[in-house]
Amino acid sequence: MTPKSYSRQQISADEALQRLIDGNANFVGGELRFPSMQREVLNELARGQHPYATILGCSDSRVPPELIFGAHLGDLFVVRVAGNSISPEVAGSLQYACVHLHTPLLVVLGHEKCGAVQAALQTKLNGTRQHSRIQILVDGLLPAMSMVDRRADADTQLAQAVEDNVRWTVAQILDTPEGRARLAEGRMKLAGAVYEISTGRVRFLQ
Repeated sequence: MTPKSYSRQQISADEALQRLIDGNANFVGGELRFPSMQREVLNELARGQHPYATILGCSDSRVPPELIFGAHLGDLFVVRVAGNSISPEVAGSLQYACVHLHTPLLVVLGHEKCGAVQAALQTKLNGTRQHSRIQILVDGLLPAMSMVDRRADADTQLAQAVEDNVRWTVAQILDTPEGRARLAEGRMKLAGAVYEISTGRVRFLQ
């Protein structure tokens, strides 16, 4: 039997979001079944890609979007960078997905215990510096650390910083002419989420 895929269907952003939610529920429940790839599926993918969602996630090896959302080949257009941060190169990849692949949904996916966010917190709170190229990446996350509660314990600070970083990244995407136009025209939906490594659950932010 050909594995069920939604890649070639024109679906709405709300339908795409529900498929991510359902896929994650299957992942958490241990109900995922990944069939071998039949030749007809590979042939279809060779003709082009039609993902139903774009995911901007972290490079962390514990957070593979295709697995945690129960997706098949061709379902998701995934951009991964430490700290799920925005740069010109990342923005270009996201724009490609929206403009040329017409994905109706863009999700910024942070995760529990993110090392990049932890490094940014250390820089913000203690002035700690990383190796040169790592620090360049960390510096890009610092604007999201502005709301950190210095009175909170370390775990609470990190959990809040992870959420703040997702929200800040969403705001950065919204603060572009292309992002505003596509949202205003109803051609794209933007969502923020946090993956809980300890449970496997994805929690979508309001």
